[in-house]
Amino acid sequence: MSAPVQQLTVVAISWTYHAGLTYFQILNSRRAEFSPNLCFVQLSPVSHMPLVCLVHTDMITAKASIIFVTLQYNVTLPATEEQATESASLYYYGIKDLATVFFYMLVAIIIHAIIQEYVLDKINRRMHFSKTKHSKFNESGQLSAFYLFACVWGTFILISENYISDPTILWRAYPHNLMTFQMKFFYISQLAYWFHAFPELYFQKTKKEDIPRQLVYIGLYLFHIAGAYLLNLNHLGLVLLVLHYFVEFLFHISRLFYFSDEKYQKGFSLWAVLFVLGRLLTLILSVLTVGFGLARAENQKLDFSTGNFNVLAVRIAVLASICITQAFMMWKFINFQLRRWREHSAFQAPPVKKKPTVTKGRSSRKGTENGVNGTVTSNGADSPRNRKEKSS
Repeated sequence: MSAPVQQLTVVAISWTYHAGLTYFQILNSRRAEFSPNLCFVQLSPVSHMPLVCLVHTDMITAKASIIFVTLQYNVTLPATEEQATESASLYYYGIKDLATVFFYMLVAIIIHAIIQEYVLDKINRRMHFSKTKHSKFNESGQLSAFYLFACVWGTFILISENYISDPTILWRAYPHNLMTFQMKFFYISQLAYWFHAFPELYFQKTKKEDIPRQLVYIGLYLFHIAGAYLLNLNHLGLVLLVLHYFVEFLFHISRLFYFSDEKYQKGFSLWAVLFVLGRLLTLILSVLTVGFGLARAENQKLDFSTGNFNVLAVRIAVLASICITQAFMMWKFINFQLRRWREHSAFQAPPVKKKPTVTKGRSSRKGTENGVNGTVTSNGADSPRNRKEKSS
């Protein structure tokens, strides 16, 4: 193990250790009402090694520790004529990436707890939200922070690797089995974040009726991110993720403003337009890349050694999964908009005043007996003239 890599390993594990101490102190303070038999985080952070670390400090210099901290499967390519100054270091994926994903999943859990404790909980105490708004505010606060970070990071990769200026890079020179450091670390971070969402369902005490929705939500992210990563469609996956994350960030930031002021609706209107455009762009880019770009490639032979999955069955499966997911999201979007419109119309409609329903017989009788406004009139039914006319 080289000296710089060993120093990086020491710093990363040391930081995780101390952050793990802070994390478990936060959990213990937040869950003091839980029984120790039911909550495994009720540990003494001073006397016990936090479960988040998992790697003992004695293993810092061991070769196994490097698997968890740094990216694996790097390949150094010789310098070309265009890049004569330095050689390029690229990466491909492998089974050891699971260890790296696991390590950064633990880091994501720690960051999640820090944001919750030192940012969101302080705002919740000031705003005095109800229980329903409290959970939704926490969800939108966490996701808006993640979406903003991932969207900025992904945009930086797109610009640095000239994806915007040359869209044909989405399918040209497939398979894209070699990735830059930024590209691979981006995918590792995405997988780690969405895997960390599973234990967060327990840590955040998610309601039982909300768990199925959350599981579907998390599963769709993991399915598509892992699919793009394993099928070497990382270029297309990065573009679609940045596009999707931007739209989702706008939704959750609008919901945060809505919780502080329920009259705020402009953000939702802008999000509704961008959501439909995002779904349309997703379908266009997917069909353009998979349906046309890869379909016209010369090499259409399944080869696991080179990571080439450009065959008809895989292309159909990829397009089908994307189309079904977009249709599902549009269905949820339409239901959400209909519910909002019903709530808005019910809020704007003035209350209907019910008119007193009185029968004719009683009203005429009351009018003849009491007259108008309680005064006896000369046209009453008991007047002698009326009785005489009736008898005649």
